[in-house]
Amino acid sequence: MRFIKTNGATLHVDHRPAQAGAPTIAFSNSLGTDFRIWDGVVDQLPAGWGVLRYDTRGQGLSPLAPSESVGANAADMIGLADAFGVGKIVPCGLSIGGLIALKATLDYPDRVAALVLCCTGARIGSRHDWEARIATVRSQGVGVLAEATMERWFSPKFRSDAPEVIDGMRTMLERQSAAGYAALCALLRDTDLTGDISAIEVPTLAIAGGLDQATPPDLLKETAAAVRNGTSVVFEGLAHIPCVEDPAKVGGTIAHFLKDRGIGRG
Repeated sequence: MRFIKTNGATLHVDHRPAQAGAPTIAFSNSLGTDFRIWDGVVDQLPAGWGVLRYDTRGQGLSPLAPSESVGANAADMIGLADAFGVGKIVPCGLSIGGLIALKATLDYPDRVAALVLCCTGARIGSRHDWEARIATVRSQGVGVLAEATMERWFSPKFRSDAPEVIDGMRTMLERQSAAGYAALCALLRDTDLTGDISAIEVPTLAIAGGLDQATPPDLLKETAAAVRNGTSVVFEGLAHIPCVEDPAKVGGTIAHFLKDRGIGRG
């Protein structure tokens, strides 16, 4: 295990250095998870590509920090890149991680080579829904959300075919800090980058799950259309966490996208 303190936060981090000329992908996880959701995707990347993964502040083994703003979380991603001497990165974020990736691209455009967005958007959910989620978690804990969350995260077929993965992901969720989970719900409640993302110029890939109800395909298509150089792809039959449900498809799509734009070699 490795921990790094940056930007006022202590973050649980995993880093694999890139070979010369290869990109480094900085993965940001979704609400209620940790960086292990990217394990299968990392295995699909070409040899020599760099990987930077970390538990978002307040999730996994990263403790809650004083600020949970999207800007502070974006600064965490860049701070970790600095700590490992990485110049340009490819932010790749799922759900709330996608918001963080968008903000990192907006705030640090000279540090971003390309952008990958998975099941996310410039605005996710409604203020009312996040307030209700916060109240539930504060009064009853994260575990009460488990069954509904598994149904939202994964397709019916995957839940039937891979019950052992569902058990593990349920446990991952249940072990999340209630305070950290609520703080990130507040971040989602308060963040709307809709009016900002037209400034993003780097090549951008938006990946949607065809069965995703939390961030439906149309939201990803709209996001890709709003940036200056975006493209979207819909994975039919997958839900909100495609990096766990079909990591080969996600990893292969990311690698092809970057290579096709001259960003990835290997």
